[in-house]
Amino acid sequence: MGRLLAIDGLNIVRRVYEASPEPDSDLKAEIALRHALNSFRTLINGHEPTHVLAAFDYGGPTWRHTLYSGYRLSRAPMPAPLRAALPGFYATLTKLGMHPVSLPNVEADDVIGTVVMRWLQQGRGEAVVATTDKDLHCLIAHGALVWDHFGSEWHDHAWVEKKWGVPPEQLPDLLALMGDATDSVPGVSKVGLKTAAKLLRTYGTLDAIMAGAGILKDAVGEALRKEREMLYLSRELVQLKTDVAVGVSWNMLAWEQQ
Repeated sequence: MGRLLAIDGLNIVRRVYEASPEPDSDLKAEIALRHALNSFRTLINGHEPTHVLAAFDYGGPTWRHTLYSGYRLSRAPMPAPLRAALPGFYATLTKLGMHPVSLPNVEADDVIGTVVMRWLQQGRGEAVVATTDKDLHCLIAHGALVWDHFGSEWHDHAWVEKKWGVPPEQLPDLLALMGDATDSVPGVSKVGLKTAAKLLRTYGTLDAIMAGAGILKDAVGEALRKEREMLYLSRELVQLKTDVAVGVSWNMLAWEQQ
């Protein structure tokens, strides 16, 4: 059986870059990408994949911005020196035998979600997702494994439940309820992590919560009823798109051990 390693590229690159307190510069970008390349090599050497997907955000507006103009509005843009250096980094990955994927109008999360789900549905073997992005942890519910490169630890069902109070399959509903400040997803006012988790443990799904919202007489119930439309919009924003036309074959992602 095979093993797919899906690398959330900018999750690694941005964290490495931002770990340095130095001001933005071409040199800082060069050093960060050198370290990021070593991280990619470490991931491949450690997980010994048969296939590697290196996915990166393309930049610019996506289908989520079309749904909600405020999406990621508070997020700082990528530093110009780092963005300018990325094409060279992609070229280096290609020389090493990888096939970097960066598609307009979708995020790297959607690319990873699409490829991982197809891999698992076709019964091709294990799928390892290298990321710290909470949105991708819902893939654990479908059989994927999540590896935190920076913490050197596996994130499984138990880890997700301890971290967020719900199993992986409920993460999208949790994020829809509580919102996600990182991506400027609004969620519902009066609902934080603990309240969202409690609601999901009680009702099971977002639809069931809203079906019972009429009997909730407190401020949370009032907020749920008043902000129903925004809640379901938030649910669309946090849901992975898994039908992306990625444009790569399994042969293109096949990894020849270096």
